[in-house]
Formats: sequence, C-alpha cells, structure tokens
Amino acid sequence: MRRRYCLTLDLKDDPKLIAEYKRHHQKIWPEITKSIKDSGIEDLEIYSLGTRMFMIMEVNESFAFEKKAQADQCDPRVQEWEKLMWKFQEPLPEAAPGEKWLLMDRIFKLEP
Repeated sequence: MRRRYCLTLDLKDDPKLIAEYKRHHQKIWPEITKSIKDSGIEDLEIYSLGTRMFMIMEVNESFAFEKKAQADQCDPRVQEWEKLMWKFQEPLPEAAPGEKWLLMDRIFKLEP
C-alpha cells in the first residue's frame, strides 16, 4: 500500500541561489537517487513558487522517516548533498533547530 506525504521548506530569498538550487536538481547525484529509492520512496516531486517549496512523496510500506534519517546519517555522500543544499535552504519559522522539510497536514481531499 502506497502512502503520500507532503512537505514544505523555503529557499533563501536570493534569485541567484534559487537558480543554482534548481540547477542542482536538474541532475541530482546518483547516490542521492539511490538513497531515495532504497528508503522506500517510489515517487518524489518538488515544486516551487518564489522561495516556497513543496515536496510530494509516494512511499511503500518499507518507508519510515526515522529509518531514512538514520540511513542518511550513515551515508557520507548524502551528508555532503545535505550540507550543499543547506546553503540554499531557509528553515520555516515552525522548524526546530537543524530541521528542514516539515510535514504538512492535509486539510481537504476531493472525494469521488
């Protein structure tokens, strides 16, 4: 059974940094793609408008946020990517120190 999660994060309000961030995502490192897929994430999209980003993740039953976080901590290439991305990202006011992407609450779903 697939589950969907929606998360949000801001980028720093700097057009050059935003453009560079988008360039990095046109061809992410293969190790990052592997890490994403190995964690049970089957589909992932990121959208942006100005500085606001929105991520949609479709995951399988093997996915857990805690398990993904632990695997990422043990992967030097993922840590290198995260350090690079932090150059562009701006935590939301609701974020705890060091926290990036925040899980959003669904408030509406169109029923068939």
